Amino acid sequence: MSQPRYATHLVTWQASEPQLRTIRTEVFIHKQHVPAELEWDGEDPRAIHALATDLSGNPIGTARLLLHGELAHIGRMAVLPAWRGQGVGARLLLLLMDEARQRGAGSVFLNAQTYAVPFYERFNFVREGTEFLDAGIPHYRMTLTFGHEV
Repeated sequence: MSQPRYATHLVTWQASEPQLRTIRTEVFIHKQHVPAELEWDGEDPRAIHALATDLSGNPIGTARLLLHGELAHIGRMAVLPAWRGQGVGARLLLLLMDEARQRGAGSVFLNAQTYAVPFYERFNFVREGTEFLDAGIPHYRMTLTFGHEV
């Protein structure tokens, strides 16, 4: 099996804001037309961020983790289109799931865009409730209780 052509690591907003903004601006604001005022919600400075970069150090994917005691929230998962289908999202998700577990979270939730529900189900996230709109995009809330993951 070949080595991935990218790396993933935990970063802070303060150290990596330009790279994180580049990915989220491209994916959410430009491609999905999320209003900038919704994307930049003020939570980034206190979040733990995962960043994927290609082997030249260019940002290709990101996600963030917010801790609320024993409940963690993974969000803002974005991978540049050219890098989708290569395991980048899975590695970002697993990195943040592991970080949440290490920091004492008993469960994690996320708001998955409806088309991405099957991706999160592969990691044993369970869809809850009914579909809802966030920034005009259909989503489902999904939850994973640690001890039930892959």
